[in-house]
Amino acid sequence: MDFYVDIKNIETEELKHVDLDRVNVNCSPPVFEPQRQYYFMAKCRQIVKSEGERLGRPLYACIHTFGCQMNARDSEKLSGILHEVGYGTAGEEEADFVIYNTCTVRDNANQRVYGRLGVVNGCKRRNPHIRIALCGCMMQEPSVVEKIKKSYPFVDLVFGTHNIYTFAELLYRCLTAERDAAGHARMVTDIWQETDAVVEDLPAERKYPFKSGINIMYGCNNFCSYCIVPYVRGRERSREPADIVREITELAADGVTEIMLLGQNVNSYGKNLGRPVSFAQLLREVERVEGIRRIRFMTSHPKDLSDELIAVMADSHKICRHLHLPLQSGSTRILQAMNRRYTKEQYLTLAEKIRRAIPDISVTTDIIVGFPGETPADVDETIDVVRRVGFDNAFTFLYSKRTGTPAAAMENQVPEDVAKRGFDKLLQVVQDTARARAAGREGQSAEALVEEVNSHDDRLLTGRLSNNMLVHFPGSPDLIGQYVNVRLETCRGFYYMGQILEK
Repeated sequence: MDFYVDIKNIETEELKHVDLDRVNVNCSPPVFEPQRQYYFMAKCRQIVKSEGERLGRPLYACIHTFGCQMNARDSEKLSGILHEVGYGTAGEEEADFVIYNTCTVRDNANQRVYGRLGVVNGCKRRNPHIRIALCGCMMQEPSVVEKIKKSYPFVDLVFGTHNIYTFAELLYRCLTAERDAAGHARMVTDIWQETDAVVEDLPAERKYPFKSGINIMYGCNNFCSYCIVPYVRGRERSREPADIVREITELAADGVTEIMLLGQNVNSYGKNLGRPVSFAQLLREVERVEGIRRIRFMTSHPKDLSDELIAVMADSHKICRHLHLPLQSGSTRILQAMNRRYTKEQYLTLAEKIRRAIPDISVTTDIIVGFPGETPADVDETIDVVRRVGFDNAFTFLYSKRTGTPAAAMENQVPEDVAKRGFDKLLQVVQDTARARAAGREGQSAEALVEEVNSHDDRLLTGRLSNNMLVHFPGSPDLIGQYVNVRLETCRGFYYMGQILEK
């Protein structure tokens, strides 16, 4: 037994370096996290290895991610655990384990998941050994889980947002699930209604080796009347700043030069900590990490964006010149109904203050059209804000009724054709404004982080500017992950065509 490692006695910061094949799994599982999850990773690793030997080939997994950057980061964690237990990566048709990490912000996101389930059902009929898992925000809705149980019984595992850190344990339950008389495995369902836990230090497999998202907080306390997020992500829970800085330091040592700090509302970071810390103070600490060249963050709520944060951004050489500041509506009356807790005038004042302090900043936003009670005059108010602020881009959405939110029960739901007219009118102004701002940088030079070979033309590379716009230019793939100076030759609306400049 001296060969085996007792995972209970391993310090948290050393867990990622533990050889799972040496973990003693013939004892009771640890009580504390994340040691408990590494114990179950070791047990899953044995099962996956055995099943691979039986099939005479490796096992493969596939993750489909719907939704925001938070979901994308969650999927990197799921992928990291699957890799540790022995799964390779493959497409959906070849995969032995398929995960759909779901979003439920808008109804069409739900419908896309149901559509994918219809497709994967055919795969499972042809290959009954395939396991299907559903997780993410959509699974926090009780009506959705009931529909999955009734209409999609072939799904093997269902879990939500609050217990995603227990994925290794849930995977073990899935792999060892009892089978019914027909030989079908019983569905494992584990949905938590809430949690105050923050568990990190689990494996993650990054999409890019040179940049990464970092969760600094979870949940949301804002309860905008149209939004389901507080109900599916829970209340705000901030990570300790020391833990965040340690993770970023480790990422920098691993070659990461750009990070994105993630939270539903990063501006309210730190309020629930035993020793409160502001988001601006956290940014100052992150700036000190050697090796990190760019810092981004998502998402900011206008009501919480402080003068201190604006000052830190203005003074920083690392924080990117991009701020995503959701407007949602330019009508004070509609903003009040949305429970956004600011007025049109307050938003305009804030935007002016930001532009004055950081003249080269790119400001992007989210806007909803068709909220209950909205009139054409309200849409005109929103258009007025778009013109006055001069957004560099705006993500515009038709209002989507989400069951369980106050807005879903409001009277005066806007007819679809009326909402669509307002949407089209707004979209035209958004596009014209964004094009005009982007065109103003034609002929200038800018630093770009080279992210990948262009998906449409393999003779080109795609880089991202500090202001978050993309530029495509000729270059060698060995530049991926490096920073290059690029001349922005031609604006194509929401991206540039360019040329690399000599150093």
